[in-house]
Amino acid sequence: MINYPKVSVVILNWNGRFFLEKFLPSVYNSTYPNIEFVIGDNGSTDDSLDFVKANYPQIRIIQNDQNYGFAGGYNKVLEQVQTDYYILLNSDVEVTTHWIEPVIEMMERENYVAAQPKIRAFHKKTHFEHAGGAGGYLDKWGYPFCRGRILHVTEEDRGQYDTEEEIFWATGAALFIKSSAWREAQGFDADFFAHMEEIDLCWRLKRLGHKIGYCPKSTVYHVGGGTLQTSNPKKTYLNFRNNLFMLHKNLPLGQALGIIFIRFWLDLLALIHFLVQGKGKDAWAISRSHQAFFTNFFKNSKKRKKYNVPFNKKGLYKKSIIWDFYVNKIQKFSDLSAKNF
Repeated sequence: MINYPKVSVVILNWNGRFFLEKFLPSVYNSTYPNIEFVIGDNGSTDDSLDFVKANYPQIRIIQNDQNYGFAGGYNKVLEQVQTDYYILLNSDVEVTTHWIEPVIEMMERENYVAAQPKIRAFHKKTHFEHAGGAGGYLDKWGYPFCRGRILHVTEEDRGQYDTEEEIFWATGAALFIKSSAWREAQGFDADFFAHMEEIDLCWRLKRLGHKIGYCPKSTVYHVGGGTLQTSNPKKTYLNFRNNLFMLHKNLPLGQALGIIFIRFWLDLLALIHFLVQGKGKDAWAISRSHQAFFTNFFKNSKKRKKYNVPFNKKGLYKKSIIWDFYVNKIQKFSDLSAKNF
């Protein structure tokens, strides 16, 4: 690359002193030449900002007056950052030395407006990580999955997904996005608070005619569950609620209502599964997510937009990933039939 567009690495922090102390050194040692580092703080009450000021005085700090969640917090912080590319990076991510250059080069070359690197698990570095793997996809009922991760099963990285690909969504754990595209799509939906806001954003970008990419030449390591643990009922609630919000907002109305009707029955099976496992709070979280869908129905209806461009369906899976996983016993992305994409 001859010209290096300006890149701003923006880490949203909320009481994350431990992660900043552990992972900020790797981020700060990034080799990309035209770069700035920003800590966006979501109303932290710990000493994380004191740590940054004392050890990284060159890093810019933008403070929100309270915790607006992942979605709202980033919206408020990025309003104050002028750059060519944002990199939204979780505080619990360890990066490698040359992790930025190949993604920016690919995005410039292929005209991707958003992209992600390869996401491996920090605590099991040979394997892909749940939050992003080797790029995000969506099945016919709106369930997200990844190359390298179907439902809760993650694959070992043996180089099987070392090809650049256009995908449906890029992970929010390390989201590269052109600032112009962020503004065009109007950022995250702050009502999501956390979880699936990046899928909703990528869906809106695709509806605007844009492309999302995956870059295998860059690798980062994600801890995962840094703010909300996987078993947290609040996370269960946000995942189920936000998925319904996303379907309602982005699908044609008739199709949306048909799919959401089916999803209610599939969600009921998940609720029963939680009850059988003795996870009553998670079961109740699913019930509350359905209540929230109806409570917010008219509000989300107003967010529906029509874009006068052909919808880019790359990364949509025509079958049910739930059926393939539980009935067809498919646990690897590479075993899915290519004709169904």
